[in-house]
Amino acid sequence: MADIDLHRLLMHKQTVLSARLHSAEGFQHPVAKGDVSELNWEAVLDGRHGRGGFLPSRYAVSGAFIIDADGHTSEQIDLVVHDAHFCPLFFEEGDNRYIPAESVYAVFEIKPKMNKTNLLYAGEKAASVRRLRRTSVPIVHAGGTFEPRKPFKILAGILTTSSGWTPSFGEPLEDGLKEIEELGQLDFGVTAEHGAFEVSYGDDGFDLTVSEAEAGLMFFLTRLYTRLQNLGTVTAIDLSEYGRPLEAD
Repeated sequence: MADIDLHRLLMHKQTVLSARLHSAEGFQHPVAKGDVSELNWEAVLDGRHGRGGFLPSRYAVSGAFIIDADGHTSEQIDLVVHDAHFCPLFFEEGDNRYIPAESVYAVFEIKPKMNKTNLLYAGEKAASVRRLRRTSVPIVHAGGTFEPRKPFKILAGILTTSSGWTPSFGEPLEDGLKEIEELGQLDFGVTAEHGAFEVSYGDDGFDLTVSEAEAGLMFFLTRLYTRLQNLGTVTAIDLSEYGRPLEAD
């Protein structure tokens, strides 16, 4: 049996997914265009129930506010990758959806263009999620009990169509990343037209890995999935804490 050309296979998938993203360009009204763009990114990521997205069905993808058991709320997040099995709890009020902080794996801001203003804004959105309190309770299983798990650092990034910099990921990007506070650190950035980047943070700063210009989408998706695998499972939510407001005085 002949070997398969993995690069060609991945680039074919990139072409299919990119077509979904660019369908938003036909909408002239900025609000409508933004709404369609968010739905398109959701379609690229969400693989549940035959939706054709990249991620396995254990991950759900939604736009939402994130809340904690103290009633604190994040800013509105364009795209949230959250647990679809162990924490299927949603609160909805009108058109607004609220997701418990315990179920969140990653958050993304969606903008038309990658630039410093949007980069810093995405960092602020990420920080508003990461500062929320996450509960964690023991998990009972057939062999005994797993101790409460320490919450992991939620992933964050910015998803765009194009870059406002030349070169796309040069010194302006690095300077912008340095200005973002620790709670808002971005792990990923994507421009559908000009490639993508991944950031790894250490005690001495950060390392930046950049994709080929034409392969940004698949670079992002494969790197995101690897990071999600490394995070494992979300913490077990303590619903009794969320239910405290129901207790009689």
